[in-house]
Amino acid sequence: MTIAPPAPHDTRATAADPVDVLGSSAHEQVIFCRDEATGLRAIIAIHDTTLGPALGGTRFYPYGSEREALADVLRLSEGMTSKAAAAGLELGGGKAVIIGDPATLKTPDLMRAYGRFVDSLSGRYFTAADVGTTAGDLDHVGESTEYVVGSNRGSGDSGFSTAYGVFCSMRAAAEHLWGAAGLAGRHVGVEGVGKVGSHLVELLLDAGAQVTVADPSATSIDRLRQAHPGVAVRSSVLDADVDVYAPCALGATLTPATVPQLKAALVCGAANNQLLDSSVATLLRERGITWVPDFVANAGGLIQVASEIWEHTPEQVRARIAAIGTTVRDILDRAQTIGELPGDVADTIVQERVDAAPARDRRDA
Repeated sequence: MTIAPPAPHDTRATAADPVDVLGSSAHEQVIFCRDEATGLRAIIAIHDTTLGPALGGTRFYPYGSEREALADVLRLSEGMTSKAAAAGLELGGGKAVIIGDPATLKTPDLMRAYGRFVDSLSGRYFTAADVGTTAGDLDHVGESTEYVVGSNRGSGDSGFSTAYGVFCSMRAAAEHLWGAAGLAGRHVGVEGVGKVGSHLVELLLDAGAQVTVADPSATSIDRLRQAHPGVAVRSSVLDADVDVYAPCALGATLTPATVPQLKAALVCGAANNQLLDSSVATLLRERGITWVPDFVANAGGLIQVASEIWEHTPEQVRARIAAIGTTVRDILDRAQTIGELPGDVADTIVQERVDAAPARDRRDA
């Protein structure tokens, strides 16, 4: 594991902070990146390359400290290992975060500088877009490295693919719970209607579902209302009288405090790390609520951008994303049969796939 010290100008972080956060982490490599000329401060985390090179998006976010950013990138990169393995991809898990407000700090030069750090890893990590970054930003990253996917020069924005994977997952779970009618006539509360949630709303409406949405961004709500005037809007859908709660914004909305507020029988969405911690999965089951593990449901975008590495056709990509629904159905059936939590079953599938991988030199991942 390679760790550089935190940036000297961040007085809120000390030399001991990164070690404290890493703890017993199993990450292979963590890289702190700094470029004085552009103001870049970033962290790249490679969790596991057993199955292949790490792939994961770059999140641009105004973290309060480098310690907070490190905790986030470690959690997110570990989740990418599970996401890739659950989707059956020959990829490992990685993630990157850029510290700062993208509205004021992000520039083409900064993204090029970040690309040079990605390039220094010689293909151990492929980057893509995430919260705060776009396909256009990746165009600039791509001027400094070939290890970038999801740019306008590649397969482009992955929002629809992520939404389609969530939709296929939700439909499979709905059929598991309510029979062949699936989502038709069901009420879905979508939290977050950005580049993923807006596509999910359209897919749900086409499937005959009733949709209520929530998003703190007035711009996002206005854009959605123009496209779908009949969609209801609330300040929150977490406690709404819906059949399905679909978190599609930031994670950790499901906590010991919020689970009792849920009226939905099914939780399935695009957000990463939806549960505050693993105990929440038990709380959901105790309330009779089915949770589709987020790293399974939201793998559509990963499948799309990964297709650039292997030059898959759009038809192959769509078929592979649709297969997420089959995986969800298998997980829920298995969980019901053996009396385990869906998340535990999904974790077992991930571990089985990692354990079955042939030995490889991770330095050349």
